[in-house]
Amino acid sequence: MRPVALLLLLVVPALAQTRPSFPIRDPHSPGYVEAKELPDGAVPAPAIDGNFILGPTHPAAQEATRHPGVPGGTVIEFTMNSADSKIYPGIAREPGTFGTPDPTDPARLILTTSHPAPYTRQVAVYVPAGYVPGTAAPLLVGADGPDRDFFPVLDNLIAQHRIPALVFVSIGNGSGDAQGSERGLEYDTMSGLYSDFVEREVLPLVEAKAHVTLSKDPDARAATGGSSGAACALIMAWYHPERYHRVLAYSGTWINQQWPSNPQTPHGAWEFPEHLIPNSPAAPIRIWMEVGDRDLFNPNIMRDNMHDWVLANENMARALAAKGYHYQFLFARNAAHVDHPTKLQTLPEALEYLWQGYPITR
Repeated sequence: MRPVALLLLLVVPALAQTRPSFPIRDPHSPGYVEAKELPDGAVPAPAIDGNFILGPTHPAAQEATRHPGVPGGTVIEFTMNSADSKIYPGIAREPGTFGTPDPTDPARLILTTSHPAPYTRQVAVYVPAGYVPGTAAPLLVGADGPDRDFFPVLDNLIAQHRIPALVFVSIGNGSGDAQGSERGLEYDTMSGLYSDFVEREVLPLVEAKAHVTLSKDPDARAATGGSSGAACALIMAWYHPERYHRVLAYSGTWINQQWPSNPQTPHGAWEFPEHLIPNSPAAPIRIWMEVGDRDLFNPNIMRDNMHDWVLANENMARALAAKGYHYQFLFARNAAHVDHPTKLQTLPEALEYLWQGYPITR
């Protein structure tokens, strides 16, 4: 069961005996963006922007498995401890607790059961075959790692010269989920703090342990994740566009899940389509997004109307289009939250779209 589904069980204990089911949304619903329906099993071309609807069958892409003769990258793994972090010393929410809505503001959650707590996180570093030490490599940073789905896809796409020979840094979260947890603090906070953590505490270790040099060019840097990890990826780029220009997001949690509350962004990541993107100059960010027709819908105790993942992604697509962003948005039929078959079907195309415009050496 995914973490946000567990969150729903915390809020509605009566559902704890069964896995929550979510309403099936129609991509042609009133208010949703106009999108092109693709043949079942097909994905869009990687060179075009816009909104697309995937059919209900999700065959894994050929590039999702290792192939004989394709050079394989090297993976280096290490552990980070909270005691060594100056930015994230660690918090946790007491098991079985959540919070209560502020009686003066239903969009704000009052939570009293979060406290300091240690954690460890795993980091996996994929170094492409043929990397020349001392060369500044393009970078992809991933949340909720180690995410091993990427490794064969990267091997194949790099060998086919469809994406640059990049280093993938897949970073584990600090545990828990949503408000009051370390993962929630890291991924749902609307600030540049997590980007600073990656820049100051993770990437120096990556360069030392994997013996790589990482590019500082923001056009050579991308971030990716699913759910709150997807929100984190965009937050990294939004608050530090001098570091990241490319974002890949599965089932983005563009919802009101930030804690503690921030008066500058009182609705958390829901602020992206609500205020931040419409009211700001277009940022130099290219974004690929996906949401499933069975994605999360969590009205919960807050009743703030800002916990519908499908609507949040539809709103994002509309906001990005209005500001002229380069983006590609896929609405997947027969797909749940961060749906694994859909991910294996679309990840090669998503990565190729993500790196459009970047020079690829042969």
